[in-house]
Amino acid sequence: MHLPPDSAQLDWDAERIRCRGRWTVDALGPVTQRIESWTGPSGAAVTLDASAVTALDTAGAWVLRQLHRQVAGEGGVLRVEGLSAPFADLYQRVGDMGEVALPRAPRLGGLARIGHRVWTGLEELYSFLSFFGEVMTRTGVLLLQPWRIRWRALWADVHVSGVSALGIVGMLSFLMGVVFAYQGAVQLRAFGANIYIADLVGLSMTRELGPILAAIIVAGRTGSAYTAQIGTMQVTEEISALRTIGIDPLDLLVIPRVLSLCIALPLLSVFADIAGVIGGMLLAKMQLGLGFTPFIDRLQEAVSARSFLLGICKTPVFAFIIAMVGCFQGFRVAGSAASVGHHTTLSVVQSIFLVIVADAQFSVVFSWLGV
Repeated sequence: MHLPPDSAQLDWDAERIRCRGRWTVDALGPVTQRIESWTGPSGAAVTLDASAVTALDTAGAWVLRQLHRQVAGEGGVLRVEGLSAPFADLYQRVGDMGEVALPRAPRLGGLARIGHRVWTGLEELYSFLSFFGEVMTRTGVLLLQPWRIRWRALWADVHVSGVSALGIVGMLSFLMGVVFAYQGAVQLRAFGANIYIADLVGLSMTRELGPILAAIIVAGRTGSAYTAQIGTMQVTEEISALRTIGIDPLDLLVIPRVLSLCIALPLLSVFADIAGVIGGMLLAKMQLGLGFTPFIDRLQEAVSARSFLLGICKTPVFAFIIAMVGCFQGFRVAGSAASVGHHTTLSVVQSIFLVIVADAQFSVVFSWLGV
């Protein structure tokens, strides 16, 4: 193979390696594979003759260091000759860089790890409470001055978080109604109480399953989107740019999302209730032979307006939790795209956890109140 005269070149014999030409990043192609195929005598002293090297940069010095490592790996010693003073200094600096050991993080004991996690959790709780206070303050100011609310962004988000979620919410709620009706039909048929399938499906969907199912779907679908969108803006420094030009990120990115989700989730919950009841009604018709008219008549007796409203009244709280956690985790993103993924996962997990905790608290309060 004919090489340009100024390309890096390399040849060797038993105890001597000769380098010639320009050892720079744009001329190293011909020698990189030859270096990997070099095999010398084990434990021997090898001389590297670099007197014919006309140019050397960091990449070339690194390749020469690779030769040094290969010789040392076979138990030998590499002696470099012929490098000019600047080239020898660069060769030495690259070698020093390769020998620097990165500091290791100290290993924490069991008690220290527990303390670290507790401290991290308390710090995140403090940050969340501060964020909550800022959002509530800004929301109060904007509600007193409604012309400052970004209504276009609010209604656009209602469409994205509400209308666009109707399909998945309706399908899963329908299937949940089918499952409950099927499981209940097996037991009710044994006691001849087929008509009470309407009570089972209606009360379970309106008071618990409809609201909680809609909230979980929205937490995974919309809450994670809030975190990813705001987190990406953090990484690309768009949030800093908004502050620089005098726009409060809470007014633009948080409050419209919180208000829109508080509007969309109750409506999604109503839709989930209807879809679940329809699924149970169809299953009752197929499994128990219960007609649509008797089912609806019994449903009107079993599910009062109070039961329906008790389920719906929980959804604004769920929506507030999901929107707050999603936006909060978005603002905590820092550094890289990996941080976006990490905080998006945290957003979904924390939102679902807090929604279930809130639902449990509602159940306890309703039980105390006798409703």
